[in-house]
Amino acid sequence: MSMMVEVTYRTEPDGSVVHATITGELDLDRADEIRDSLAGAARGITAKFLRVDVSGVTFLDSYALGALVSARNTAASAGVTLTLADPSPPVRKAIEVTGLADVFGLPPSRPDAAGTGDPAPAADVT
Repeated sequence: MSMMVEVTYRTEPDGSVVHATITGELDLDRADEIRDSLAGAARGITAKFLRVDVSGVTFLDSYALGALVSARNTAASAGVTLTLADPSPPVRKAIEVTGLADVFGLPPSRPDAAGTGDPAPAADVT
């Protein structure tokens, strides 16, 4: 039995971005619920961006990762860009192992970070 998972939403005052925050364990038992929530939000908003904070996700299995990809695809078909933000270590590891960082708008980990999952620093463009 998985722990409780929660999704909360808030919209930027100018309506440009909807922020979703997911906390808890994302596994087979909760993946469809999360997918449906994010996909429904993407179809029901006028904003063009859905930013999903996954810093509070303590576990992510392959089925739940697939559910996030499905929600991302549904959002894209609705004209909404779904990105993940602030990935917790389990989320970062799953995304790095599967090569999905670009799909979710995440910078790749630094090669010199020795598997820590630390994101690469932003390029300094002057």
